[in-house]
Amino acid sequence: MTSLTFATRPSKLARWQTNWVMSALQRAWPGLECRQVVITTQGDRNLDQPLPEIGGKGLFTQELEAELLAGKVQAAVHSLKDLPFEDPPGLAVGAIPRRADVRDVLISKDGLTLDQLPPGALVGTSSLRRTAQLRAYRPDLRVEPLRGNVDTRIRRALEGQFDAILLAGAGVTRLGLSEHISQWLPLEVMLPAPGQGALAVQCRSGDEQTLNYLAAIDDSQTRQAVLAERVFLAALGGGCSLPVGAYAVVQDGQIHLQGAAAAVDGSRLVRVQASGQNPQAVGQQAAQMALAQGAGDFLNV
Repeated sequence: MTSLTFATRPSKLARWQTNWVMSALQRAWPGLECRQVVITTQGDRNLDQPLPEIGGKGLFTQELEAELLAGKVQAAVHSLKDLPFEDPPGLAVGAIPRRADVRDVLISKDGLTLDQLPPGALVGTSSLRRTAQLRAYRPDLRVEPLRGNVDTRIRRALEGQFDAILLAGAGVTRLGLSEHISQWLPLEVMLPAPGQGALAVQCRSGDEQTLNYLAAIDDSQTRQAVLAERVFLAALGGGCSLPVGAYAVVQDGQIHLQGAAAAVDGSRLVRVQASGQNPQAVGQQAAQMALAQGAGDFLNV
């Protein structure tokens, strides 16, 4: 009997995501045994500092990758938006399943939408991308850092510590907390992080057996779309803390990408669109368009 051991972070969302992947694999491969090992990452341990201040790529992934490289586990499940663009030597993304809703959501104790928040309302988010786009749309709002697991952040909003908070909708719905959502933010206002809503299942690049198992749950259209988004981000200088949003869809063999780059203070916002059949080329083209419109001036590229 073949079995796969997964590394997962300790949060409820990480455990849910790993359980979801294991269930999908067991449906595809009846008889496959799956188990998980919980690993605490630097991003889980340091909950006091805003994410951009901690810095460093792989904040939520390095410890899981170390277990993979040591041969202690066969796979690890990540939120794709947390995964650095370049695969570490010896590792590969064996599966990117079909992704969930990519949009961000607003949660407020009184059920207010973004347009209904009063002037000067306090909004919580640790994402520079969300902060920048929010300030571009509502420069009157106050934005302060908000860390913690999804349920912790929602609780702080419901307790009134913030007038509203911003979160990825996929995480909220995966945890069964969608009743608290006040508004799904339109893409015209808030483009998601590259890869948002998608999961990445990482394994060793030479582990043919695990790669074969994971191929059964890979979604080629999601993989193409998120590659275009991640190329766009990488071409603009890179890390997941950069104030850059992107969303791509595949329709009739064409990849259609929307991209945004914004100054953190909201004073500048560049939006671009590109289409084509090659995800690398589409992402690069969109990044060149953004740089031509001056995005490099405020992204320090």
